[in-house]
Amino acid sequence: MEVRLQPEKEAQLAQIAAQRGLAPDALAQQVLSLYLEDDAHFVEAVNIGLAAAARGEFVEHEEVGKTLKQILRP
Repeated sequence: MEVRLQPEKEAQLAQIAAQRGLAPDALAQQVLSLYLEDDAHFVEAVNIGLAAAARGEFVEHEEVGKTLKQILRP
């Protein structure tokens, strides 16, 4: 497979690869692998959430708000 990049994206990829001591194609492979792994994890998490919702397992809006406030509290 061949991927065509916009010139500015290709230059940016080359610059980042050089900073990391990699060839641009090696960096592109790493980035693509990480993206695909993250995407698979995201899809799995969504499916878990959908299955829980189908079973009627919900968290009330107020509880979500309380939890987020605790997480985001400095």
